[in-house]
Amino acid sequence: MKKKIAILGSTGSIGLTTLEIIGKNKKSFQIELLSTNKNIKKIRSQTKNFKVKNIIIHDEKTFNKNKFFFKKLNINVYQNLKDFRKNFRKKLDYTMCAITGLDGLESTLEIIQSTKRIAIANKESIICGWSLIKKKLKKYKTKFIPIDSEHFSIFELIKNDKLENIRKIYITASGGPFLNIDKSRLSKFIPKNAIKHPTWKMGKKISIDSSTLINKVYELIEAKKIFNLNYNKFEIIIQPTSYIHGVVVFNNGICKILSHPTSMKIPIYNSLLFNKKILKISENFEFEKMNNLNFQKIDNKKFPVFEILKKLTNNDSLYETVLVTANDVLVELFLKKKIKFYDIYKLLNQILDLKEYKKYKILKPKNLSQINELSKNVRLKTLTLSVQSRV
Repeated sequence: MKKKIAILGSTGSIGLTTLEIIGKNKKSFQIELLSTNKNIKKIRSQTKNFKVKNIIIHDEKTFNKNKFFFKKLNINVYQNLKDFRKNFRKKLDYTMCAITGLDGLESTLEIIQSTKRIAIANKESIICGWSLIKKKLKKYKTKFIPIDSEHFSIFELIKNDKLENIRKIYITASGGPFLNIDKSRLSKFIPKNAIKHPTWKMGKKISIDSSTLINKVYELIEAKKIFNLNYNKFEIIIQPTSYIHGVVVFNNGICKILSHPTSMKIPIYNSLLFNKKILKISENFEFEKMNNLNFQKIDNKKFPVFEILKKLTNNDSLYETVLVTANDVLVELFLKKKIKFYDIYKLLNQILDLKEYKKYKILKPKNLSQINELSKNVRLKTLTLSVQSRV
């Protein structure tokens, strides 16, 4: 029997990679649902290639403009998951959640009750809404699979061990495009310099996050939440080739290392096949890349973003929403050349140190509306502060 699949964010990079894998194994899967925000051209092609009968178009204007076109093709078109769930009563076997940013959290929370397994490729959803996600996972007995290469690797390394046996988990970082650039030059760099990642092909937003290394702060927060360990159990370490994705040191002296090519196909493939090694994947393992792993400590003066970790508590809190939203706004401003590279660090710390936001360190998210309202407030405050800094 074919496994019933949903891909939320099917027109983005993770969605496209998931479809590429499924496309080579069509006998094993039936895609029941795809979603996009505005990319009609891509989702039209996907419905045709995979004979999909249900799609979601999140953007209201785009939905209204195209809904009759899809209905003529006998494709059910919805604007949100609630409407889809009213008509689709079956239980999905697997859902890939790949909608970027905080926008992905609502869809993640909504689909959990309709799927047996859920793979989440969205950092912001886990960072800001993990306590809400975890509650729903437990309620509906849905199995969670981490998809970020680092968390997938840690998951694989520790799945047969007890948490109390772990001494330290190392999250690897390539160091981004500025690893070997002198600190004195970085203030002059513009977006086109920052988006040139040395080992991964990514969109502009995540490429900027990689250049500041805020993405590694995010990944550490994610890991802390997913694996239910305190921050002192984790450390970020530079590994320039991006060939090592997880390192775990155990109390008995054993160190486990997981390596795979710099491709999201590996974690996605293994999550889709539920770790059953039935089919082969075409990614080749390059042993020569293991000859010079060149592990390095983080230069905290060059990449001061890790000072943020000292501001965080070990509790799930709304303070993480302040961090994520402020960074999102600052990256947007940098991409528009409204602020300089090091202004991202400076302004981010100023926002996090505001008295009105420090109180959120001890407040746990109650619901999605609370997260969204706080995010709107932080967005406005960050924009205001950035304007003041340029006067």
